[in-house]
Amino acid sequence: MGRRRAIAAVSVLATAMLTACTPGTDRAGGSCAAIPNGTPIATSGTPLADSSTRELRTAPEIATGYRTDMTPVRTHTFAVVTADPMATEAACAVLRDGGTAADAVVTAQTVLGLTEPQASGLGGGAFLLYYDAATHTVDAYDGREVTPAAATENSLRWISDTERAEPEPSPRASGRSIGVPGVLRMLELAHHEHGRTAWRELFEPAIDLADRGFPIGPRLAAQLAESAQDLANDEAARAYFLDPDGSPKPAGALLTNPAMAKTLGAVATEGAQAFYTGAIADDIVAAAGSASGGRTPSLITTTDLNDYRAKKRTAVCTGYREHEICGMPPPSSGGIAVAATLGILANFDLATMPPDAIDRNGGKPAAQAVHLIAEAERLAYADRDKYLADTDFIPLPGHSARTLLDQDYLRRRALLIDPAHSMGTAPPGDFGPAPLGSGPQPPEHGTSHISVVDRYGNAAAMTTSIESAFGSFHMVDGFLLNNQLTDFAADPLGADGLPVANRVQPRKRPRSSMSPTLVFAKTTDDVRGELTHIVGSPGGSLIIQFVVKTLVNMLDWGLDPQQAVSAVAFGAGNDPTTGIGGEHPAIDTTDNGADDPLVLRLRALGHQVSVAPQSSGLGVLEHETVGGWIGGADPRRVGTVLGDSR
Repeated sequence: MGRRRAIAAVSVLATAMLTACTPGTDRAGGSCAAIPNGTPIATSGTPLADSSTRELRTAPEIATGYRTDMTPVRTHTFAVVTADPMATEAACAVLRDGGTAADAVVTAQTVLGLTEPQASGLGGGAFLLYYDAATHTVDAYDGREVTPAAATENSLRWISDTERAEPEPSPRASGRSIGVPGVLRMLELAHHEHGRTAWRELFEPAIDLADRGFPIGPRLAAQLAESAQDLANDEAARAYFLDPDGSPKPAGALLTNPAMAKTLGAVATEGAQAFYTGAIADDIVAAAGSASGGRTPSLITTTDLNDYRAKKRTAVCTGYREHEICGMPPPSSGGIAVAATLGILANFDLATMPPDAIDRNGGKPAAQAVHLIAEAERLAYADRDKYLADTDFIPLPGHSARTLLDQDYLRRRALLIDPAHSMGTAPPGDFGPAPLGSGPQPPEHGTSHISVVDRYGNAAAMTTSIESAFGSFHMVDGFLLNNQLTDFAADPLGADGLPVANRVQPRKRPRSSMSPTLVFAKTTDDVRGELTHIVGSPGGSLIIQFVVKTLVNMLDWGLDPQQAVSAVAFGAGNDPTTGIGGEHPAIDTTDNGADDPLVLRLRALGHQVSVAPQSSGLGVLEHETVGGWIGGADPRRVGTVLGDSR
């Protein structure tokens, strides 16, 4: 197709790596090693750092190309995939030395906070699904941020009830966007219940990395170039990420973070309480409440931090063909939306619509399959947008996820799909009188994901975020603070004058699309079968679509995890636009896809098709029937898979 070229000198992706733990040391399972995997390419005509033309709802982070022809990684007993090679290596070492999946996610998160600071970190939140192999149970851990106790329903749209101007310099970059961070409390809770390795030991790789430093990779450098002006408004962020002349630090520059090393050391020694009380908590309140540069201060207090608690919730587990799919419950909408989409698709024979010309990059999806999946997603998003929010404040219809996921209900929803024409925008389901309005949906932005399985058979799927790239641009004690509260609807009322479910309320958790997912074999006696897949991705509101695409690729079309992850990204929210990831080499984006057969067919079916590059960061592990694990990392980022190779 002449529209792409290999990057010879400076790739927009970090060096592509195929990783595995290889034998040859005195430690069980061997040492982590790496070999090249895939060929980096870039999407021609797509600027690396141009937020003026990028829709944050569908492209929460910059697009940085694609690695073609990646091959899956096979391991014996344990495996981990993260969005960054250094985090993967550190987590692999924990698993190699006898740690559990709960141990590994602690180490992975602390390293990601350094190497991928635009996506996640100590100042953010996360959702974790954890499978305990000994008890065959799935725990859902909620480490989502919460609003301050002093927040009002108008905190995001007005400075105050008397000063009805938007928070400065914007709601996102103001202190009003900052929620009370939750990831450390969540990790501590999961580690207490499922960890084996000492808590302090899990922080050592990140502390060492913060002290000695690491070179900035091309992806982080490109994101810094896009965000330099906003980072410059915060003194600590400016000093860390920018050169003295205000220009963004380039790829290859060494980043050291002694402030983060000190913070991590305190948490390693004293536990999460060191973060939520004392000097660090005081620093967070001061940084969030700063009015420097004309920024509107946060409403967070030390009491808000001290009072934060992670929560254990009941996982959303439903059937799909011969599988059991488990996802996160609210305040994440991901588990219900993924399950609803699959429940609608269960009424169609997708196995008869496989991709064409399946290769290492996953082939090219059939237009009819994309049409059906996109329509099912529109229907699922319609219910998500109206009904889903923090269930501690807004109950689900029928007070249960079962109402939205009832097979008969989803069968009726499936009948709304016209095989010959897109519905454009779907109506939500009718569950009788509901005091909830419908309004504009807030955008969701940058995130990261970790998938892990340990030698004991335990598994973790954890999606973690500070929301937009670099969060609120407020930096304190070596880490960035989130802007997660912009996931709320800024206007508390919908167009119909009714309060929207996802409005701001004190001590409420904003709705999310994060979709960490575990898949099990379904047995005839309703006993949970073996764990078969661990799936998740970053990507803002498109996370749901990325996860659905990957599950269908594996469960309906038989692709291996790397093919499923590498395959064309596609899907739709509840609007007329259907996205087809133009970063994929199978998609011809010339003249907005005017010559691409898939795009042309979808447009003939009534879809408004976008071929903008998509920036998923999928990480998938699958248990093979012959034994062992096979993993895939997303070619759109720099993630890697590690394990005891075979």
